[in-house]
Amino acid sequence: MLSHSQLKHLRSLSVKKYRQQHGQFLVEGEKMVTELLGQSRLSVSAIFALESWIEKNVRFLRPFSDKVTSVTEAELAKISALTTPNNVLAVVDTPLGTCNFQLATTDICFFLDGIQDPGNMGSILRVADWFGFPAVFCSHDCVDVFSPKVVQASMGAIFRVCTGEIELAEILVGIPQIPVAGAVLDGENVFETKLPQNGLLLIGNEGRGISAQAEILLTHQISIPRHPAGKAESLNAAVAAGILAAAFRR
Repeated sequence: MLSHSQLKHLRSLSVKKYRQQHGQFLVEGEKMVTELLGQSRLSVSAIFALESWIEKNVRFLRPFSDKVTSVTEAELAKISALTTPNNVLAVVDTPLGTCNFQLATTDICFFLDGIQDPGNMGSILRVADWFGFPAVFCSHDCVDVFSPKVVQASMGAIFRVCTGEIELAEILVGIPQIPVAGAVLDGENVFETKLPQNGLLLIGNEGRGISAQAEILLTHQISIPRHPAGKAESLNAAVAAGILAAAFRR
């Protein structure tokens, strides 16, 4: 049975301020938790699950036996951030330190400029994971990568892709000659121009695109050409990220 203090703590992790204060975030669902327990990058602090799930996964849970607590469906519903609670929830320690922006000196990394939608953030993490981008750097006005909705939308990519909250200008102070590419309306066709093999690939905010402060720092202005028969005014941020990532990895 959950104590009042446990209940209060777990509920607080749905709020960014308390996630940062406690250095923890939530992972929910059988698939996500199973994947979490099979990796070594992130440390698991606690597991709360229905007795039926624990019994079914007893061998898998053996290394975490001291961290497992059996809860009822009603208790799980109280601590879950999901509309429909699953069978298990894990508390994970946030990675210590910041993601090393020097990764952009040897490979392509995403830089997200004001991404606000949790679904887009999670999808971009999946894109980075799929195309082998080692890191996703986020401006301070982005949605928190460890929010429950982002974690869920990442489908496990959050376990593998390094993330960090930092401003673009801060990165460029440390590595001033790094290539910085971003899609703008009058940019060069991404399928025809020569693309850098390392650096930062900027993805702008869902509504305004790349901010004026970030655009002046671009070294490569590119665009995704619309087909002559196409009528859409713009692309979803995560869709654009996927197309650009594919072009950079071609």
